[in-house]
Amino acid sequence: MKKFALVAVAVAGLGLAACQDNAPDNNVSTENTIETEAAADTNASLDATDNAGVAADNALDAAGNAVSNAGNAVENAAEDVANGQDNVAGR
Repeated sequence: MKKFALVAVAVAGLGLAACQDNAPDNNVSTENTIETEAAADTNASLDATDNAGVAADNALDAAGNAVSNAGNAVENAAEDVANGQDNVAGR
């Protein structure tokens, strides 16, 4: 009978231990989750800002290239006119 009483007390003690309040642990877990998600959001925002800067640089490079290409086209057209005049003059 003593063994049964000891087992019953041990089981009851384990049952009570399993029912302990985990609110502090849960609060810490929630806080860690919130901080992790905030860090991820911040990193995503920074990445978006970096990508916007790269896109702006690329757009400026493309605009510069377009202006340069237009200048080259004008120069080539002028040379074509000069060559045409030389050909007409027989040079």
